[in-house]
Amino acid sequence: MNSSDDGALPLRSDTQLVTAGRDTAAQKGFVNPPVVRGSTVLYPTAADLHAHRGAFSYGRHGTPTTQALQQALLTLEGGHCAGVALAPSGVAAISTALLAVLKAGDHLLVCDNAYRPTRLFCDGLLRRYGVTTSYFDPLIGAGIASLLQPNTKAVMVEAPGSQSFEMPDIPAIAAVAHGHGALVLDDNTWATPLFHRSLDQGVDISIQAATKYIGGHSDIMFGTISANAKAWPLVNDAVRALGVCAGPDDVFLALRGLRTLAVRLKHHHQAGLEIARWLQARPEVAKVLHPGLETDPGHAIWQRDFTGASGLFSIVLKPAPQQAVDALLDTVKLFGMGYSWGGFESLVIPFDCASYRSATQWVPGGPALRLHIGLESVDDLKVDLDRGFAAFNAAL
Repeated sequence: MNSSDDGALPLRSDTQLVTAGRDTAAQKGFVNPPVVRGSTVLYPTAADLHAHRGAFSYGRHGTPTTQALQQALLTLEGGHCAGVALAPSGVAAISTALLAVLKAGDHLLVCDNAYRPTRLFCDGLLRRYGVTTSYFDPLIGAGIASLLQPNTKAVMVEAPGSQSFEMPDIPAIAAVAHGHGALVLDDNTWATPLFHRSLDQGVDISIQAATKYIGGHSDIMFGTISANAKAWPLVNDAVRALGVCAGPDDVFLALRGLRTLAVRLKHHHQAGLEIARWLQARPEVAKVLHPGLETDPGHAIWQRDFTGASGLFSIVLKPAPQQAVDALLDTVKLFGMGYSWGGFESLVIPFDCASYRSATQWVPGGPALRLHIGLESVDDLKVDLDRGFAAFNAAL
């Protein structure tokens, strides 16, 4: 869907999330749009059919439900956004965006802290189709110039990395990439456009696994691809050619989640920082990886480019045997063990990204855990973690 300027007065992001994409007159007075399940769109006359005249042409290309969500996301992304495409998952959004801008013989640069399915797609399908991928230190900044090749067509970043949480300098990377004629893609799932308008920072294509914070309730799989005027025609063509679309019920749930994103993310931000600072003081914890902390190496960039943080961060425990870590994981009750995040519930998983880093080394010095701080009481979460640490210490 393309953007349009309706001449409305500027509104703050919290208000935009509630009002954008709503047309109560078209919805016969109802607050929310209907869930349109449909494939065929009928034309009233032969002339309309020949001219493809009408707001919609086919279900895969858009419905009133998808249009409402796309318009809301366009508003949230800001003035540099020319269009938003919807995908059935975050991985589908990533793969579609990369296929949109790359062809056989091209070279791609990807930050070394990228989401592992991104790496698997690059090292698997893209390689089979003749695209080569090189990985770079997320902290390289303008030094990425030394890695650009004559056929480098795109640079992909993740800010911050969703396990090790290094914070790349996106404006510096984008300036160098654009000088070379390469496009910049950003996995913006961690902060969402509410806390990080990456298209304003020089990114050409901003991607979200909307399964996470946009959905917000751990009940959908969803992805979004937002692009500026330069990249949108490429994205739009790829979405149509690949047949990428999202189901109507998931679109509706994503739109419902978007309406409460501001209040949820504010809680995730505040609760995440409070728990992160509490963990910094724990004797069992060697390091907390959270760019919102003043002690974090990426804090200055986060403070400059972001307006908030989400509830996802990692910790490195002091050296301990596996049975102690497992005792902690088996004891906590409010922290579920699951490979996702962004919902209302708190989560924890152990991780070790050493085996799939290639441009940098992951040597944390102890077992690492990734935590997502949900919407529960922070005091209850501290009690739960305290019980977990008691079991951890008892197993040493």
